[in-house]
Amino acid sequence: MSEKEDYFIETERRQSPSAAVVHETIFKEAESELERSTTALFWSGFAAGLTMTLSMITEGILHTYLPEADWRPLVANFGYSIGFLAIILARQQLFTENTLTPILPLLHRKDMKTFKNVLRLWGIVLLANLLGVFIISWIAAKSSAFEPEVQEAFIALGTKAMEPDFFTILLRGIFAGWLIALMVWLLPFAETARVWVIIIITWIVGIAELSHVIAGSSETFMLAFSGAASWGEVLGGYLLPALIGNILGGVILVAVLNHAQVKGSDG
Repeated sequence: MSEKEDYFIETERRQSPSAAVVHETIFKEAESELERSTTALFWSGFAAGLTMTLSMITEGILHTYLPEADWRPLVANFGYSIGFLAIILARQQLFTENTLTPILPLLHRKDMKTFKNVLRLWGIVLLANLLGVFIISWIAAKSSAFEPEVQEAFIALGTKAMEPDFFTILLRGIFAGWLIALMVWLLPFAETARVWVIIIITWIVGIAELSHVIAGSSETFMLAFSGAASWGEVLGGYLLPALIGNILGGVILVAVLNHAQVKGSDG
């Protein structure tokens, strides 16, 4: 092989992948997710729900033991990233992470079969995620697994998440869905920067107090179990607007726009 050929190969290797290449990579991953059985999706989603509570647990512990200072939220919110980091590295199914990308096959085919399959995946993963969160939140609230001051920190996180009104939570959910789905587009070719991409994006979601339907549910479920809020308030006042916002943010602002960008360039 000539020196010139070596040069061109090395230049091509160092170039950032095009939007079309990223799109195709995520499209293939989405196809694979849609082909998974209901049982496999459920157990992967359930595991992700259990794991997601690590965000609440780690952030609550940091809030408890860090000294009172203006910079404390900046450090404590790195705890929010832990659940996402564990889920993504373990390749578990999290609603808003793996579940929004299957919109791409739907946008390609635009048929009822794919639409029903997307709804199947969404429904199974969402319910499985929430079941996992429900169990760990119940244990955290009703057992002596955590010190009382740490439990109080969990409740404080839930109280803060519930403070905004329905419309504000929905808007914050749109931004959260956008950032989490954008993270998915960044990961396939992030290589050694994968961990930092996950930490930085999810830290922004946490420090900005954006609403994530699964991460926020672990905090707000604590309120219901402790009696600080009713289940109606938690489900209707937080979970529903966060869910709607996350879907809008992930589907419209990322999947649709990135898909349109690639299809437009094809034309």
